[in-house]
Parts: sequence; structure tokens; C-alpha cells
Amino acid sequence: MPPSTYVRPTHSLPPPVPPLLAPQPPLAPLVPPVHVVDLMTEAGSAAFGAVWRAKEAKLVECPALSDSRPEFRTTYDIEPHAELLGFDDSGWGVVPPTDLGGKRGGGIVSFFWFRTTLTIPASAAGFGTAGAKTVLRVNVDDYAEVWVNGVMPRAAGRPSPATIQGFNMPNRLVLGDNVVSPGDKFEIAVFAINGPISAAPANFLWFREAKVEFFR
Repeated sequence: MPPSTYVRPTHSLPPPVPPLLAPQPPLAPLVPPVHVVDLMTEAGSAAFGAVWRAKEAKLVECPALSDSRPEFRTTYDIEPHAELLGFDDSGWGVVPPTDLGGKRGGGIVSFFWFRTTLTIPASAAGFGTAGAKTVLRVNVDDYAEVWVNGVMPRAAGRPSPATIQGFNMPNRLVLGDNVVSPGDKFEIAVFAINGPISAAPANFLWFREAKVEFFR
């Protein structure tokens, strides 16, 4: 079960599963979808009961891991850790679907969280969803990491759609266990990143696209 609280590590730890042995996350089909719903429209988000909320993420200084070299006394973390399953975002500002393309953050080195819950309807804009392979497609300017139900699936050395895909490239995550059923819920947390970080741009954070793709 994904954690519902964040505990900042105090010393280095091996991953729970050796990275090269982790199962590869499922990959989205490369063929065209048979149906697409645009979440950046009122009707599209409403079809999934999605209410978008957003909040800026901050870099905060914190103690270095206890087994760091002695010259490293501090390091950095982000706040809040809104990837957590069940994270309380009720105090965040609501973002209308039509304003997901609005530019947020202060530019340069900047991070922003976007959260919503998608509930699979029996019919998505006239498309019967039962048994369909369903893919969440988001493209954030410039980079994004995507968490689904408190998990960012990834495997070392293999394609991992939830992680940064490249400069202004879409993340395409398969939702559920290969197929979905009406009533399935997916808690989505998108961590938006302004980049390249070492060449921080005079730009902001915004969605180029947010869609749900269906395949048969």
C-alpha cells in the first residue's frame, strides 16, 4: 500500500526492490486511440468528476543524510509532498480545466503540483468505457513526473512513462490493471518542473495537453 504520510529519510537506504529487478511499468499503445476526452475542457473534466487543484512546491533546506561525507551538512527537499495517497489538498486553489494552460510559478527554477481524481464513467462523452485500455496523457511545459494512487511506477534502464520523458514531451500512463471498469478511481498528482534546471528558463509552468485516451 502506498504511504499516506511522508517521512523524510535521515540516512541512505537501498530501494525496496533492486532497480534492475523492478517490473517494467505497462506502456501505452502506439496506435491511435479509438476515443479521446480532453481534460482541459469543462465537459471533459466533468465526465470524470475531476476537480483540479494546484499549489506551488518549494525547495527547502534540510539536514544531510547522516552517512553523507562530513563536508555535506545540509541538502534540499521539496514541500509539500503532494504525491501521497489521500493527500489533503482541500485548502489549495481550484484550477478550472480551461485554465490548466495558464502559466504558473515565478519562472526560472520553479515547481508546481497539480492534483485531481479521475473516476471512470460508464460512458465518457458517448464512449462505453468498460474493458477499455485507458491512458492518461499529460504534456507539461517543460517536464513532469506523474503519480497515480500514490505511486510513480519506474524501472531502472527501461521506459518509465511516469518519469520525465524529455523536453516538452508527453507522459502517457496506462491506468489500472490493463483495462478499466466504470467506477474505478485514480488519484492523480502531477509534479510540474521548469527546465532545463541547469539552464533555468525565463518561462513558467503550464499544461500543453491533458487527455484520457481509450483503446480497444
